[in-house]
Amino acid sequence: MFEIIFEDDDLLVINKPAGLVCHPTKGDEYSSLISRIRLHLGPESSAHLINRLDRETSGVVLAAKNAGAAGELGKILESRAVTKEYLAIVHGHVVAEQGTVEAPLGKDVHSIVAVKDCVRADGALSRTDFWVERRFWQTVALPPDGTPGSATFSLLRVAPRTGRKHQIRLHLAHLGHPLVGDKLYGGDPDLYLALVEGRLTAEQRSRLVFEHHALHARALRFEWRSQPKEYVCDPELWFTAFADRSERV
Repeated sequence: MFEIIFEDDDLLVINKPAGLVCHPTKGDEYSSLISRIRLHLGPESSAHLINRLDRETSGVVLAAKNAGAAGELGKILESRAVTKEYLAIVHGHVVAEQGTVEAPLGKDVHSIVAVKDCVRADGALSRTDFWVERRFWQTVALPPDGTPGSATFSLLRVAPRTGRKHQIRLHLAHLGHPLVGDKLYGGDPDLYLALVEGRLTAEQRSRLVFEHHALHARALRFEWRSQPKEYVCDPELWFTAFADRSERV
C-alpha cells in the first residue's frame, strides 16, 4: 500500500507515492493516504496526518498513531522548528549554483482556475532556498508537433523557509524554471483544466513529460522529545531514471 520509512508505537513515517491524495475525495477505502494508513493500523486506530503533500508530490509524510503524539508533533510544525528538503526537476539550466527566491504569494484573482495562486506585492512573505545538484539534457517530445529533440533540465535541492500553498512550484516558476510536469504553473493554464475535465490529449501529455509534476519531499528534520529526528526517502523510479540516463553537464 505504501513504503514505510519508520514506525514505532507513536509514529508512522511514509514515503507517499505521487498521485495519491492525503485525504479522501470519494468513498473508496484505498482512495487516500489516511485511508490506507487506517487499514494498515487496524479498525481501532486513530491516526492523524501531521504534514500533508499535494496529490502529485511524493515523499515524506508523518502520521501520529494517537492524539498525544499528534499534539506534540503538531506544535513542532506550527513553531516552524522543522527543516524540509525537496528534490525538483525543472525546465532549463539554472545558472546560479545556489540562490534564494523571496517573493510574496497570494490568490491569483485573474486566473480562471480557482486554486491558483501567484506572486503579488500584497501577498504573504515567502522564501525558498535552492541548490543545483545537476544540469542535464534529455530527449523529449518538443512543441509544436511533438518531434523528439534535446531539451535542458536541472535537478534542484530545495528548502522552503516558509509554508505557503504551492510555494515551491510558484517560486521556481517565478525564477523562470517551472517544475517539469506542472500543469498549473508550467505556463499553459489549459493543461490543468484539461486534466480535471478529463480531456488531456496525447500531445499535451508528451509536453508535460511526466504524468505527475517532478517534486519530491526528500527529508524532514526536527527535534522531538529531546532527540534529533531525520526521515529521508528517495524519489520514485520515473523521477530518478529521467536524470540518471541523461547527458549531464
